[in-house]
Order: sequence, then structure tokens, then C-alpha cells
Amino acid sequence: MLERFRLDGQVALVTGGSRGIGLAIANVLGEAGARLVVSSKTRNESAIYELEAAGYELHHIEADLSEPGAARAVVEKAQALVGRLDILVNNAGVARHGATEVFPEQSYRDVMSINLDAVFGACQAVIPIMKAQKGGVILNIGSISGLVSNIPQQQAAYNASKAAVHMLTRSLASDLAAFNIRVNAIAPGYITTDMTVGGLADPDWAPTWLNMTPMGRPGSAEEVAAAALFLCSPASSYVTGDTLVVDGGYTSR
Repeated sequence: MLERFRLDGQVALVTGGSRGIGLAIANVLGEAGARLVVSSKTRNESAIYELEAAGYELHHIEADLSEPGAARAVVEKAQALVGRLDILVNNAGVARHGATEVFPEQSYRDVMSINLDAVFGACQAVIPIMKAQKGGVILNIGSISGLVSNIPQQQAAYNASKAAVHMLTRSLASDLAAFNIRVNAIAPGYITTDMTVGGLADPDWAPTWLNMTPMGRPGSAEEVAAAALFLCSPASSYVTGDTLVVDGGYTSR
């Protein structure tokens, strides 16, 4: 059974793969035998050194996924570098907070362009590749914010973007199952990363977040990565259209 978690010979593209959840996912997929292509807005030398030092085959693509067409270009460049793409992990994302009535239009566009538009564009680009290969896996990183309205922070735009990712996941899973392409999502709760460090240090936000989490602690990027390995590997061969929640029980309350 453990062999069903192996990814030997497969190629995985992880967007936003140079820090946080994305880096943890790249690490676990590499450990399972996948050849890696990692994209990020800027080149993170420490992350690249970490992955190469572990002995993984690695290619890095520098790209700003907020730019129109950038996600499609990353997928096309990744295929050109390695010849195929078996796994696409749409991890890159941003968070912005603020009351809706005063939320800047540019902040709204920042959220949507990366959290939703780039995911859609990457999926558009990889589908023909996976169809030609007669199979593949797409994993989208959503959020519990696509399932519930978090408090005490206001973040309607972010919540909407992640809810859209979850529905995109379900729709693509239905459309692509006949082509042996599985599409799933992960909805992380509060995970200790650069994106949440400010909130976890906030004297108003952090107590609410942790009190509403039955396990009473934030999760780690490695705990999300373990779920990602399951959904990217043959171990989940009969799972598609699902959003796996990794939140310490937050959404159970």
C-alpha cells in the first residue's frame, strides 16, 4: 500500500513553491520521487538550496502570476523544460483584509488575479497536456475561508476567491474525469506561514482563531503537505471533485 504514495518518474509543477505551504508540498512530492518545477514571483535562494540539497531534480521559473497570461506561460515553460506534466499544484495566493465598503479596487484585483484568475489560467493550459498524456492530477489550494466567513477579520474578497476555487475544482473534476484527470482541492485552516504570522501575533485575532479551533493550535505547512501527497498520488485514485479540509476542526464548530 505504501507504494501507492510514490510518484517516481512523474513531474510536478508547484506554483508559489518557494515558501510556506508551497515549499512543504514541493518537498513532500520530491521525497515521493517526483521531478519538480517550482514557480515563484522572486527567486528564493534558500528554498532552492533546500530542495536541491535534498537531491530532488528541480527547475525554477520566476513569474508574477498577477500578470495576465503569466500562469499559462508558466505551465507551457514547465512542459518545455521537462517534456511532460503529471501534477499541477495551484498554490500561489495572497490575502488582503479590510471592510468591503472601503476595500481598494486594486487590492480586490490583486486577490482575484492570483487566487482565482491564475488558477483558472494554469488549469486551462495544463488540460490539453494532460489529455494528450491520457491522465494527470490537478490540486488547487483553497481555504476554509471558502467554506465559512472568518472572524474577527473582514476579508470578503479573499473568501470569495477561495469559494470560487472550490467550485472550479468541482466543475473541472466533473468535466475531466472521463480523461483520467483528477481534480481536488485542500482547504487549510490557520497554518503557521509567512502569510499568517501577523495574524497569529495579533492580540485580537489570534485568541479568536485558536479558540475556534478545537485542536487549539495552528497547523503546520507539513501537515497540509501530507494531505497534498495523498491527493496527488495513486493512493487517492478514486478521489476527485473533493475539497479536503485540514483545519484542526475549525469548520466543525
